[in-house]
Amino acid sequence: MKQAPTTAVLYNARCPVCNFEIGHYAQYAGDNSLPIRFDDLNSEALAQWGLDADTAARRLYVLHQGTLTSGIPAFLVLWAQMPKYKWLVRIVDVPGVKQVASVVYDFVLAPVIYRWHLRRLRKKAMAAPPAAPGQP
Repeated sequence: MKQAPTTAVLYNARCPVCNFEIGHYAQYAGDNSLPIRFDDLNSEALAQWGLDADTAARRLYVLHQGTLTSGIPAFLVLWAQMPKYKWLVRIVDVPGVKQVASVVYDFVLAPVIYRWHLRRLRKKAMAAPPAAPGQP
């Protein structure tokens, strides 16, 4: 019998980096019948999260047993739900390591990936054909 998800992950499936990493976790969770739900922020699932798309695109969000976390704490919650990654929790959750990982994620990785996301959106908008007269 499949368990109801107690953990949900909100990620940007249109981001190649995010989609690759979270896709890997989703595959692992599915293969191992783990109670984790993966929601693409570009779908109707975003409405359940109480976040706007821009905020959600800035970092990883995980909802576990009613508690919303983001960034490195969210990764720690997600990894803790997957037996294969519990070793990573033990390493990253060490005082000092967690703070360094959070700084790197918050001030380097997440902003770079977010700016890349915005650049892709601008390129897509520029490549879209102009609307016909009288069309919005």
